[in-house]
Amino acid sequence: MAAGSVLSIGEMLIDIIVDDGATSLETAEHFAARPGGAPANVAVALSRLGIPAAFCGAVGDDPFGIRLRNELITNNVDDTSLTTIPGANTTLAFAWKDAQGDGFFRILRMADLLLDTAQIDATDIPGRAVIVMGSVGLTDDPSRSALYHAADQAKKAGVPVVFDINIRASLWSSPEAARVACHPLLDRATILKLSIDDARFLFDLDDPADIFAIKSARKRIVLLTDGARGAWFKDAENKIQHVPAHPIEAVEPTGAGDAFTAAIISRYLASGAPPTREDVVFAAAAGAITATRIGAIASLPYFSEIEAFLGRS
Repeated sequence: MAAGSVLSIGEMLIDIIVDDGATSLETAEHFAARPGGAPANVAVALSRLGIPAAFCGAVGDDPFGIRLRNELITNNVDDTSLTTIPGANTTLAFAWKDAQGDGFFRILRMADLLLDTAQIDATDIPGRAVIVMGSVGLTDDPSRSALYHAADQAKKAGVPVVFDINIRASLWSSPEAARVACHPLLDRATILKLSIDDARFLFDLDDPADIFAIKSARKRIVLLTDGARGAWFKDAENKIQHVPAHPIEAVEPTGAGDAFTAAIISRYLASGAPPTREDVVFAAAAGAITATRIGAIASLPYFSEIEAFLGRS
């Protein structure tokens, strides 16, 4: 694979996580503030796996913005492309889980939406090994145009694009609006990662065979996850394979999907090939470890922890 760091582009925010056991915001009374945001989580998770990582996004010039930059620095993620927006507030995301343990989010959009194409042009996309983007930044401009611009620059430079869909239903006026916004990145993605919940919202599909059959999935590497129900991928013979979830006592799901994505990227960088069953088992272990801890960034595992979890050390 190409040399260079992996560049994650999108939102970095403060997760306001329900930590009193309540299963909805209506009844929650106690919260914890923790650094997060899916693309930022992926960047940190990659760094902890020994992969050089950088992050491009926007935060406010407030205490939360300072905290988030320090979080990147502490985790050896290049913060050069993290922009502090004067007069803006850092984005917040309320997070909780339901009685089944599935995670939910409600995001208060602020500084992250102000990511623009000028920031993208300063990131040296041609020098990157991979770029990673999610769907949250696609909800409005200027961040939506910035993500499209980044994908175009990557395509011109031959840099692989990972599109890690994270649907937050409250951010979209309709599934159709989300489909239209996601379409350009679906077309440009080298690797597409999404959950059953994402597919249900975007395509009104929840059967893995149907999801893998959609046009966007047929043309690229696809990883499909469903929490405790495991993950699916297509093998070298183009057959859909299921990898059961590792048995754990889940504490909190925030960040688990991002750890999975980072682990898949790390394996892809090592092989340059579509994922094998061993790759997906490794990624599932990264997600499982994350779900056993209070997240998001703090819960992301190191390579040695995944190896130990799998009984390899």
